[in-house]
Amino acid sequence: MARDTDVVVIGMGVGGEHVAGRLAEAGLDVVGVEAELVGGECPYWACIPSKMMIRAGNLLAEAGRVPGTAGTATATPDFGQVAARIRDEATDDWDDRVAVDRFTGKGGRFVRGRARLTAPGRVEADGETYAVRRGVVLATGSRPQAPPVPGLDAVPYWTNRDAVSAKEAPDSLLVLGGGAVGVELAQAFARFGTAVTVVEAADRLLPAEEPEAGELVAGVLREQGLTVRTGARATGVRHDGDGFHLTLDGDGAALTARRLLVATGRRAVLSGLGLETVGLDPEGARALEVDGRMRAVGADGVWGVGDVTGRGAFTHVAMYQAEIAVRDILGEPGPEADYRAVPRVTFTDPEVGSVGLTEHAARERGLRVRTGTAQVPSSTRGWIHRAGNEGLVKLVADADRGVLVGATSAGPAGGEVLYGLAVAVQAEVEVARLRHMMFAYPTFHRAVESALADLDLS
Repeated sequence: MARDTDVVVIGMGVGGEHVAGRLAEAGLDVVGVEAELVGGECPYWACIPSKMMIRAGNLLAEAGRVPGTAGTATATPDFGQVAARIRDEATDDWDDRVAVDRFTGKGGRFVRGRARLTAPGRVEADGETYAVRRGVVLATGSRPQAPPVPGLDAVPYWTNRDAVSAKEAPDSLLVLGGGAVGVELAQAFARFGTAVTVVEAADRLLPAEEPEAGELVAGVLREQGLTVRTGARATGVRHDGDGFHLTLDGDGAALTARRLLVATGRRAVLSGLGLETVGLDPEGARALEVDGRMRAVGADGVWGVGDVTGRGAFTHVAMYQAEIAVRDILGEPGPEADYRAVPRVTFTDPEVGSVGLTEHAARERGLRVRTGTAQVPSSTRGWIHRAGNEGLVKLVADADRGVLVGATSAGPAGGEVLYGLAVAVQAEVEVARLRHMMFAYPTFHRAVESALADLDLS
């Protein structure tokens, strides 16, 4: 016999946990189902532990920047301290008991296992069937996607999970993929003495960002001793007692390292959920299509939040969508989803923050595009900062409307400077009004003023 409940949340990552907790607090009978750890990728294998690694590496880098500016300094890397902090402070040794208790303390029922839809309004989880009165929320996230490189499926390569749970930094590391995850982890390990080579098939690092940002990061990484190979496609990989051997097309170069990290993107988890039982196609779709209220298109009583919707593998997107879904399930008013100003930050040193459309994406939409650029080292704060001051601000404007549609802020505080730019893009503040603002002196965000001055809307 089926057990009645109001809502079943399948997947208790950041988005699913937020939905389940809020609905339980509102008095609904909620069942949350998770096969791995409540909280999902972000707190255990991604955002939090990786930023601990990055913070530690940045401290080492700062010690190296002391000579010539403030005296002398030496620092001896100890990756064991980083690994211990990740294990003890961030993940409780990959134990989610606190998160489970947090949810059940709000009145929710937790099920450890996998769940699938068996019919409209029916969910099976851990051998039990639930009859759902209000609906089902799919928050199953995404998983790493490996490229079709011959031999890759037969070798013990790392994903981001293996990298952040490592107890020691490897002597050498090949990073396949030069996107945000790849370059962040590459730089972090390099600062702990690992010889790192980054291989990216596109013609630049951070291919989803502005070309200037990718070129900036590549230059910095090379100056710091990393090897960067762009426009290089892997054609084969094997593993033996000497480590991993990666061959590339073009010049046929063969690269060798003790470890191989594959960071070539992620794909939404749709298989095995029984989507076909509610009229959805789990095979042909790369993501769950949802409307502005997070309702699955083509299926009544089903909502989707987070990576599974294909709107970007970002914690902040999952949390944003989760709150919209909660309002809709509870029948509360509120705006629908608006993705014009989705922020994203690559936490390298320098950080690369961006929001909205890149110049290329804006042109693809048929906009009459104008751009303005400023270099952080040329700003007063950049000049004061000196060592480690690499960075730039690039603004992308719709010249016909006179508003920003995108922006990039790269530099020592690129992610923080991004905030004001995100507000401008979201609120569609006129460029003329932005030019009449006062920008505090001397701050990094004052470079935005220079970029605005470089922006010709004629």
